[in-house]
Amino acid sequence: MEKKQGFFSALKEEVVRGLSPSRSRSTSPARTASPISGLLRRRKHHASPSPDSSVARSVSLRPLGETLTPLIEGPDPDGTENSNPKRTGSGLGQWVKGQLSRAPSVSYKRSDLRLLLGVMGAPLAPAHVCATDPLPHLSIKDTPIETSSAQYILQQYTAASGGLKLQNSIRNAYAMGKVRMVASEFETATRVVKNRNASRCAESGGFVLWQMNPDMWYVELAVGGSKVHAGCNGKLVWRHTPWLGAHTAKGPVRPLRRALQGIDPRTTASMFADARCIGEKNINGEDCFILKLCTDPETLKARSEGPAEIIRHVLFGYFSQKTGLLVHIEDSHLTRIQSNGGDAVYWETTINSFLGDYKPVEGIMVAHSGHSVVTLFRFGEMAMSHTKTKMEEAWTIEEVAFNVPGLSVDCFIPPADLRTGSVSEACELPQDERAKNSLAVHRTKVVALEKSHNCSIDSMIWKMEV
Repeated sequence: MEKKQGFFSALKEEVVRGLSPSRSRSTSPARTASPISGLLRRRKHHASPSPDSSVARSVSLRPLGETLTPLIEGPDPDGTENSNPKRTGSGLGQWVKGQLSRAPSVSYKRSDLRLLLGVMGAPLAPAHVCATDPLPHLSIKDTPIETSSAQYILQQYTAASGGLKLQNSIRNAYAMGKVRMVASEFETATRVVKNRNASRCAESGGFVLWQMNPDMWYVELAVGGSKVHAGCNGKLVWRHTPWLGAHTAKGPVRPLRRALQGIDPRTTASMFADARCIGEKNINGEDCFILKLCTDPETLKARSEGPAEIIRHVLFGYFSQKTGLLVHIEDSHLTRIQSNGGDAVYWETTINSFLGDYKPVEGIMVAHSGHSVVTLFRFGEMAMSHTKTKMEEAWTIEEVAFNVPGLSVDCFIPPADLRTGSVSEACELPQDERAKNSLAVHRTKVVALEKSHNCSIDSMIWKMEV
């Protein structure tokens, strides 16, 4: 009797086929279909792929001198999938493109969408960490109580997340989810502009995230008809947006912040390895320990460029005293921008992320839903000239898999049109007329979305602040 194949087993087989160089070089139009659709068709007919065939494809060798075809970068002009075989990338790239091509049409101003994707699309963690490095050994002697307490909390977190042995056995990971973003409020010293149609202005989309040891990751997010790509090959971090093109990020290699939102517990524990325990706080009715991590001056200097200087970047992690899991993460960084011949302007960007719906996936506890609140606070120049912008994002995780066969370093190659010069993260901040000459950026009004406590996208409650 033929054994029925599990979903993730079939998914991994499909990824192997999608990563095969012979598949990416195929010009057959049938190859452009989503692997998921083919997977569902095979499951419907109870047909199980041959193991020998999949193994053979996963180890096929690339001819000498041949390079991977770059993925299609930026949004398609007509918002549809391109069926031209000459522009088709690898099987993985085509799958990602197919999954993210379902984004709805733009329903509000392009400048609002640019602000949402620029700030919330692919932010990075504060500092460089290597997930393969061992965590510090718990020590009480000659160690400050704040440091030893933090080490103990991280050991409890690691155990609650699946254990160190299981986490160290993970070589790569894949996650796919849905996001919902909205913009609704822009505040100045004299007035508050609110979007009364916030629920109708909210944009839905999706993202795909791939990770591989050491320090490699790739994410693609599509919302409102526009796409943001970002990745790291272990040596440099790059990003592609429709308005800036492909460019490298300033500073050292850093993890994707989205991975810290309950998806990658090993990297999360490594990020807080040098943190201090600064107290306790109740988060949504749950008592939590607070760990604080401050970015070192050398990293801040490396991330600064030209008129934009990053003064500080602080990360807070709130770990449940009951479960040991991370339930809330907050980071805030302050940027000083010196415009030509004018006073300095300060931008404080704060991102609060609430994590929930933890479920085990292959023994690893993964947060399957959550929401983030982003606040941009601008001040300086003169008294009573501040502005405050609020944005929110809610997400759910649809699929997660670990140790996907066939995933290789070739899947994390930067785009061919990557610019040699790096771009500071301050370029995504809205600027006034005098600062445009320095950073060449623009921006407009903003938003907010209130979400019910259960963190479910389908059961969102939209409210306006009074």
